[in-house]
Amino acid sequence: MIPYGKHLVDDDDIDAVVDVLRNQFLTQGTVVPQFEQALCEYTGAKHCVAVNSATSGLHVACLAAGVVAGDLVWTVPNSFVASANCALYCGASIDFVDIDPLTRNIDISALAIKLQHAANQNRLPKVLIVVHFSGLSCDMQSIRNLTQMYSIVLIEDAAHGLGGSYQQSKIGSCAYSDMAVLSFHPVKSITSAEGGAVLTNQSQFHEKFKLFAKHGVTKDPSQYQGENHGPWYYQQLELGYNYRLSDMQAALGLSQLKKLDTFIQKRSEIAKLYDKQLANLPLKLPCVDPQSQSAWHLYMVELTQHDRQDVYQQLHDKGVGVNVHYIPIHLHPFYQQLGFKQGDFPLSEHFYQNALTLPLFPSLTDGEQTKVIEALYEVLV
Repeated sequence: MIPYGKHLVDDDDIDAVVDVLRNQFLTQGTVVPQFEQALCEYTGAKHCVAVNSATSGLHVACLAAGVVAGDLVWTVPNSFVASANCALYCGASIDFVDIDPLTRNIDISALAIKLQHAANQNRLPKVLIVVHFSGLSCDMQSIRNLTQMYSIVLIEDAAHGLGGSYQQSKIGSCAYSDMAVLSFHPVKSITSAEGGAVLTNQSQFHEKFKLFAKHGVTKDPSQYQGENHGPWYYQQLELGYNYRLSDMQAALGLSQLKKLDTFIQKRSEIAKLYDKQLANLPLKLPCVDPQSQSAWHLYMVELTQHDRQDVYQQLHDKGVGVNVHYIPIHLHPFYQQLGFKQGDFPLSEHFYQNALTLPLFPSLTDGEQTKVIEALYEVLV
C-alpha cells in the first residue's frame, strides 16, 4: 500500500537524536533553543517558541492574543478541528468563513462581507486564524488589509506551509500577520515526531508564548513581582501549560530542517508530474498561485464525474492509499451541538464531498507515482 504521506528519516537524523540521548539533558538542554533560532533564520521571523504540537501552538497563540470567554474567533471549516478547538480551549466562541473553491483557502470576498456585517452588529472577532491549506499560502496582504482596520489579531495556521513562500518571503515570516504556527507531525514538511512552533515578530507576543507554553513560570528576574529569593528562584505569572518540546525531538527537527528545501523541491517535482499526467482525467487539479510557492503538503484533486466513495475503495484495492482532507469542522457532531448545521458553508462542504488526497512525500519513487497515475486512469476512464 502506497500511503498518502510518509516521513523520511535518515542516519543523520538518527545520529542527532542518539547524541542527545548520550548527553545530560533530554528535555531542557541546548538543542531546543538552537532549533528555535534555526527556524527564525529559515523563515525570517524574529522570535520562535517550539512546542509539543501545532495544536498546542494554536492554543498558545490564542492565549497570547488575549482570547478569553466572551470573545469570538473566526477560522475556515476546511481544516483539521485543531484550527477551531484552540478558541474553545480559551472559553471563546468560534465562527467560520467559507473557502474559495479555486485556492481552497479562505474566501477574501466572503471575509470582507462578513467583517462589514460583524462591524455593523458590533460582534467582530478578536482573532482570525487563516489556514494555508495543503501548503499554499493564503493571500496574506489582502487579508491583513481587511483585518487591520478592525484591529483583529491575525494568526496563520501554517501547519501545512513550512518551506513554502508568499511574495518571496517564507511562510512563517509573519510579514503580514501577528503570529504563525508550524507543525512537525510526521507527514508534514519536516518532523520532530510530534511537535510544533509559534513564530512572531512582536516581542510582547514572544514573552507570552514562553510563559503559556512553560507552566506560566519565569526565571527572568526582570519579570518578578516582589523579592528575588536567589538563583534557584522562579515565579508563576500566568496559568500556563506544559507544552514544551524536548531536546530529543528538537534534535530530530533541527537535523530535518537542514534538508527542508530538498524535501520541498522533491514535493514540487511530484506535484508537477501529477499536474501533467492527470490533466486529461475528469478531475479538478490544485491551482497555481503566481505570488506563492506551495509547500505541497497535500496534493488534492476533486472528482467531477465519479462517486468519491467508489473511487476511494477501488484505489485502495489497487494498493493506492488515497485519503480525504478534511471533514468540514462544522459538520462534526460536537460542532453541530454548538448550533452549526449542514449547508452553513456550502463551498467547504462541496469540496469535501469530492476531494481525494493523492500520495505525495519526498521518498515517493518514480515507480510508485507511476502506479498511482495508472490506477487513476484505470478507475476513472
